[in-house]
Amino acid sequence: MPTVSAHVALTLAQHVDHVFGVMGNGNAYFLDAIETHTDAIFTAVRHEQGAVVAADAHFRASGRIAAATSTYGAGFTNTLTALAEAVQAHVPLVLVVGDEPTSGPRPWDVDQIAMASAVGARTYTTGRADAAATTVIAVEHALTYRVPVVLAIPYDVAALEAGPVPEAPAPRIPEPLVARGEFAEGMLDEIAEALRTSERPFLLAGRGAWLAGAGEALGALADATGALTATTALGRGIFPDSRYDLGVTGGFGADGAMGLIREADVAVVFGASLNQFTMRFGELFAPGTRVFQVDVAPAATHAHIGGFVRADARIAASELVSRLSAAHSARENAPAADESAESVRAKRTSPREAHTPWRESVDLTAARAYAAGDDLADDGRLDPRSAARRIAELLPEDRVVVSDGGHFIGWANMYWPVAAPDRMMMIGTAFQSIGQGWPSVVGATRARPESTVVLTSGDGGGLMAIADLESAVRAAGGHGIAVIWNDAAYGAEVNLYGLKGLAEAPMLIPEVDFAAFGTAVGAEGVVVRTLDDLERLRTWAAENPDERRFLVLDLRISGKVIAPYQQEIIRVNS
Repeated sequence: MPTVSAHVALTLAQHVDHVFGVMGNGNAYFLDAIETHTDAIFTAVRHEQGAVVAADAHFRASGRIAAATSTYGAGFTNTLTALAEAVQAHVPLVLVVGDEPTSGPRPWDVDQIAMASAVGARTYTTGRADAAATTVIAVEHALTYRVPVVLAIPYDVAALEAGPVPEAPAPRIPEPLVARGEFAEGMLDEIAEALRTSERPFLLAGRGAWLAGAGEALGALADATGALTATTALGRGIFPDSRYDLGVTGGFGADGAMGLIREADVAVVFGASLNQFTMRFGELFAPGTRVFQVDVAPAATHAHIGGFVRADARIAASELVSRLSAAHSARENAPAADESAESVRAKRTSPREAHTPWRESVDLTAARAYAAGDDLADDGRLDPRSAARRIAELLPEDRVVVSDGGHFIGWANMYWPVAAPDRMMMIGTAFQSIGQGWPSVVGATRARPESTVVLTSGDGGGLMAIADLESAVRAAGGHGIAVIWNDAAYGAEVNLYGLKGLAEAPMLIPEVDFAAFGTAVGAEGVVVRTLDDLERLRTWAAENPDERRFLVLDLRISGKVIAPYQQEIIRVNS
């Protein structure tokens, strides 16, 4: 007879195709059922935090919900940082855990429901009679609210026989949010009119626009208005036409591109919360720019917003295109009776047709340019800018970039273009954590097995998550690369606090040989001290992925070269 754990596994496997985790006493029966009775693929990681990170990365790379699993107690508490990140980043996943028995806690049990609640995750606890239904409710909650949920199986319930697995209904998912009411309709009219009469229109899109599937509609709106476009770090590549795209806004943006944004007279923001980094600490837009926002949040998310519409980004963008088309048709088809032929022709000419559109009158190639950097910095170590630029030239085009947290995040975000938002993910930045890079490779690889997954990590975060270096090498094999920006320090802290005169000793790390670490678990490790040492990446990229090994590039970079986004933070904090 199926057990309670089998009910959970069989029901969950109808909605997920991958499970990531570490086996223990509390989830042994669940994993047995996953392995023997479902088609879901289980991938082991070596630290419970990595289980949640891998499931998080899987969703970001594929758009499909995944599951993580751990045992109770210490296994569960190990997941909390990654769980908090998934909450902050609005990532739906299901974390299946063991829990204290229904008879009460043992000495090694903790209040897991309270701990999950403290980081913003809701817990659903299964019983003997409702395990399948509870599982569906948990999946539905995760997808509806875009958050992780915890699905707990009490220790003394896990192996109980529960009878045949009942037919479970499909989760109910909300329809896309449509702008409704006079205010919303009026605001869409106002935005359309502002764009129609704008001389320098600008569109900004974030990850929310990508999740809404708004790319095509935003491309049509950009074409209809002649707007320049840009994205947040997590929305890059969403606009179909890259010719008029300024890249990423904020500290990752090129100075010339950010200067052009300040020239915009109208800006419309889709699916971006406009956090302090995207907004360059309030300086992204000039004081005179009219800024509108379209988002599913209950209200505008930044003080600079002058008009707000609560709506799905795709639907709102399509509505704006329709309004602009209708306005243009009305002007063409309704000439006044006493107008001369010349005035009729003038009125039929749209603002975009009357003069050269803004986006075609500026040098976008120059505006998007970043500093080239030197081969070596003044201290004789590799200049990270020149290394990033050279790596971009050598990386396979079909790539997914996953990023840990730390000072180094500027280099990949500035110099490594990606094709779409689901090909660049920064797991950890929402919660401002480091040490989630290696297991990100695992989830992204399972989501995109045909692509090359490229990890960008620092030595601090790389060491913190070192247990899952083995997981990344095992999962990705010849489809994986790790670029470790090794400056023998916690670079962000040195830049922020060392420059203020605080003791630097706690901020330093003895130089670690990541190439040797990789070799120890089956990867190929290369220490990179000069640009010539990157030649191995070129030859590696040309090899058959099934015949090569995971490549670890240990870049011995200079800590003296400070990323522009970090310089911005230093300026604000000083």
